[in-house]
Amino acid sequence: MSHAGTSRMTETGLSIGTPHYMSPEQAMGDRELDARSDIYSLGAMLYEMLAGEPPYQGSTAQAIVAKVITEKAPPVTTHRDTVPGHVAAAVAKALSKLPADRFATASEFAKALTNPAFTLPSTVTGPAGAAAGSTAPAWRRVGWPVALAVVAAAAVWGWVRPEAPPVVSRYGLSLPPGQEMAEVFQSAMTFSPDGGSLVYLGPGDQLWAKRRDEFTAAPIAGTVGARGPEFSPDGNWIVFGVGTELRRIPAVGGSATVLTDSMEAQLIGATWLDDGTIAVVAAGWRLGRVPEVGGPLEILVDSVSASGGLAVGRPGALPGSPGVLFKLCDAGCQTRSELWVFEFASGQARMLLPGVAQAWWVPTGHLAYVRQDGAMFGVPFDLGALEVTGPPVPLLDGIRVAIGIVPAAAMSAAGDLVVSLGDGGQGLAGVEGVWLDRTGTATVIDPDWRVNLGGNWGFALSPDGTRLAVKAETDDGADIWIKELDRGPFSRLTFEASPELRPRWTPDGSSVMFLAARGDNQSVYVRNADGTGADSLLLDVGADVWEALYSRDGEWLLFREAGVAGATGMRDIKAIRPGVDSAPVPLLQAPYDEKVPALSPDGRWLAYESDQSGRNEVFVRPFPDVEGGQWQVSTTGGLSPVWAPSGEELFYIDGEQNMMAAQVQTDPTFSRGEQRVLFAINSSYLINGNYTSFDVHPDGERFLMMRIPIAESQDGTGQVVVAENWFEEVARKMRN
Repeated sequence: MSHAGTSRMTETGLSIGTPHYMSPEQAMGDRELDARSDIYSLGAMLYEMLAGEPPYQGSTAQAIVAKVITEKAPPVTTHRDTVPGHVAAAVAKALSKLPADRFATASEFAKALTNPAFTLPSTVTGPAGAAAGSTAPAWRRVGWPVALAVVAAAAVWGWVRPEAPPVVSRYGLSLPPGQEMAEVFQSAMTFSPDGGSLVYLGPGDQLWAKRRDEFTAAPIAGTVGARGPEFSPDGNWIVFGVGTELRRIPAVGGSATVLTDSMEAQLIGATWLDDGTIAVVAAGWRLGRVPEVGGPLEILVDSVSASGGLAVGRPGALPGSPGVLFKLCDAGCQTRSELWVFEFASGQARMLLPGVAQAWWVPTGHLAYVRQDGAMFGVPFDLGALEVTGPPVPLLDGIRVAIGIVPAAAMSAAGDLVVSLGDGGQGLAGVEGVWLDRTGTATVIDPDWRVNLGGNWGFALSPDGTRLAVKAETDDGADIWIKELDRGPFSRLTFEASPELRPRWTPDGSSVMFLAARGDNQSVYVRNADGTGADSLLLDVGADVWEALYSRDGEWLLFREAGVAGATGMRDIKAIRPGVDSAPVPLLQAPYDEKVPALSPDGRWLAYESDQSGRNEVFVRPFPDVEGGQWQVSTTGGLSPVWAPSGEELFYIDGEQNMMAAQVQTDPTFSRGEQRVLFAINSSYLINGNYTSFDVHPDGERFLMMRIPIAESQDGTGQVVVAENWFEEVARKMRN
């Protein structure tokens, strides 16, 4: 209203307030109001409490305002002659037309009311008898009750004058270099209930805490390899996962305690319920819960029993713990991503909303949820029936959603929101390919080429380095495309309705392998790189395959399965010799995650990721006899191992997001030599924890990566935004 009335406040007499208690300057639309206007209003309140009516009356608001501006208020003793003279004088001074004639502060007003000697030369105090009666004994009879009336008036004024809602304030959060948030699929930031501390996964593959009253963040000792942090409702504890364990640690720091070691897989997300349990998504993508004091994992929703979906993402707590929110989606959340609720009383789960990446309960009586495209909506929600009771209302837009699965957002119970801004759809729409030399100097492959990678993204250089196979998403779905390097055409290779993903080249560069679910499970298919012929099935093992690659001599086909939860771990690596073996040969089949296999150029050594030490590290084993030894290459976390074409180096990304080069010797046996940092990888580059994040040119001197264009990246101040008192905004938007 003040914005709308800025130019016409005094021209039209527009004023805002209650006419009986408006100061003259407020009634006239003066834009410069100070505490003396409130002194006037307080005086008017006291006048009414003593006299039984306000100082000015009229049949309309306009009439009252006219009197406030032009007429002098009659003395309060006109209505009640027992009011002491100094009290009447104080009220008259408070009601002066000019602010300069009033008390400067409420304290001065209060002192005048308790000072029998206070008077105004021009004040008419009433009949002489009343004035003569205003002695100390008379004040002792009525003075303190009047003073209490002033206090009551102040309280009533605060009550009748609606309290302004908390201001919603927004500001950018820029973390100093070396304290940035990590780009890891399982990571999630979390707010303490009071909004005073933000905990996130940062450098060193450990949790960091950024307090609101401190400029810098600090690492939390004992949290290396942590995933899915979440505060307890009282803010005293943080729960997180490391490998197959669920742990908790004091929020102020200290020793971590293992609550359970039976999750059987890495934690995907957790939420602390107020019934004394912790809901988790882990153990083969199942929803379960663990007592906050520790104990076995209780499975609530199994991926098989819940309509064939996978429970992924962080579960959401509800007040009173009648149930727990969780997300159900298909492989990679490519065609299905739904919000479900599990009801503890009935032991049943049901769908609430389609197209949801994550949801939170908001104390305004709503659910706030983020879609896969980064837009946030609110819907009214009945806690008793656990049902959505109204249509969605837009709340925010442009929230970053990692690979279409994990929104970069967190809320505090106090009403604060933190989000990382992006281009909505996973931060993976409109990315560009970049060559990086060994110093990290970047050269855009083709300034005119952008691609939407979507979820479960992947790309691979052809053996001669002249072409790039990419999984790209368009309006027609997810398909494999071929980009001629550097500035050649970008042409579609696959055309089936089912999504195709994670391409790899055959050793001679004539064909491209890829993954597709065209039957009961996801299998390996192949197609000629020039687009001739049709897709043909290369490998079907009766289980979902998530990676596949040939050895350079074409003898072996390595692949990675999702694994069987609770038996041999989530991810296992196997191999088969097409046309020779009738069944796959298990290579790495242990109660850990083994993924991203990479064979050395001579085919004798297998590099891979494993979380057997509690976090992802790069290991090497002989191939195909993997029992001949194991060597750990990385020491501070490791992702995406790729061999140099010479076989004398092994490249990988460490836990601090540096491109590393490890000197290796492979003959007659394996040994690791010097390791050095080639360059730091900033957050605009895409890193995939479950698949290769980069490829190496045949010359061994250039790396190909994908990044969000610099102008649209998350680097720089203001890309992480904090909104304080955000629940007020939710309430207003839902009400409107």
